[in-house]
Amino acid sequence: MDSNPALCAAIANHIITSFQQRITFAQFMDLALYHPEYGYYSSNAVKIGFKDSDFFTSPNLCPDFGELLAEQFLQMWEILGKPIPFSLVEMGAGQGLLALHILKYHQQHNPDFFTVLEYIIVEKSPTLRQEQQQRLQDFPVRWCNLEDIPPNAIAGCFFSNELVDAFPVHQFILETGELREIYVTTSQNLTPLIGEGLGERSNFAFVEVTGEPSTPQLAEYLNLVGIDFTHAYPDGYRSEINLAALDWLSIVADRLQRGYVLTIDYGYPASRYYNPRRSQGTLQCYYHHRFHDNPYINIGRQDITAHIDFTALEIWGEKCNLKNVGFIQQGLFLMALGLGDRIAALSSQQQPLSQLLKRRDALHQFLDPTGLGGFGVLVQSKGLDKTEITQPLKGLVLPE
Repeated sequence: MDSNPALCAAIANHIITSFQQRITFAQFMDLALYHPEYGYYSSNAVKIGFKDSDFFTSPNLCPDFGELLAEQFLQMWEILGKPIPFSLVEMGAGQGLLALHILKYHQQHNPDFFTVLEYIIVEKSPTLRQEQQQRLQDFPVRWCNLEDIPPNAIAGCFFSNELVDAFPVHQFILETGELREIYVTTSQNLTPLIGEGLGERSNFAFVEVTGEPSTPQLAEYLNLVGIDFTHAYPDGYRSEINLAALDWLSIVADRLQRGYVLTIDYGYPASRYYNPRRSQGTLQCYYHHRFHDNPYINIGRQDITAHIDFTALEIWGEKCNLKNVGFIQQGLFLMALGLGDRIAALSSQQQPLSQLLKRRDALHQFLDPTGLGGFGVLVQSKGLDKTEITQPLKGLVLPE
């Protein structure tokens, strides 16, 4: 297996020096992905795209994804009364491709909007930030931490594409009807209580043990989304809870004065997320365009993700003064913004056949309900007056 020995040593040291010599899975995932020196997103390990990479995102397919989003942002600006500046805050910008496509499109097609557009990127990965800065050097973009944005400072839109799925999650398991948290330790002093100890299949012997929940917030989260495990759930049922998503949304809502929050990701409403038949949760790892469910191999060399619970974001958003504007599948969202017109226009374009087929395939991938088309798009708002609230967003109006 291809784990980073230095990262594994750092995680093991963190475990050994922790109370009861164990850490929550959320802490393990945070170290695996975001350790400042060796984490997947902090080092040169992260690879996005199609060649010699681990996964790809919508902007890797073609510029159309960003251009259609750009149309939605333009309408948001118009609904808000064309504020100057209009701030677009992209959180987790990957390679900077989405920003590039949005900015180039407005520069060419909407110069009035482009001149008042303030583009801000919030990026935790130093490696990706460096790539973004190189790619976007010809555009007026600034980088900052989310916490550095003052409260009520943004008029515009906070948005993200496949960000929340990479937040560290707590894992739990039901044992004799009781909620138990899954912890990570080493096999040197403790015997794993569940499974066979997935880490024993690697060279570093990270194993799982169960214990009392590390925080009452886990039970509070389940109450928030209306999940009751007292009926219909089998013993051994296992899943995840993303407390970090709620913390993130709290900060975003606090920084937004008026405008929108647009979240695109793969996930489900809580009733589907915690369906009794989904008994092993949604955690997945991506390594060289292959996915599996073992986070204890390829440590520091693979992405670790979990689907997001859109119900939690909606309900928690309401508590943070965010109004639910709408939720829709990405395929329908892009169709409402003109994806169908772009597909239809391919037949009249004068390009080499190979290029046309490649672009057609890319556009159709955005519609695939089992892939990108099935992603969720959640839109929330804050600070809109009655007139602004009644104006429907193009992306949420289903085409007839």
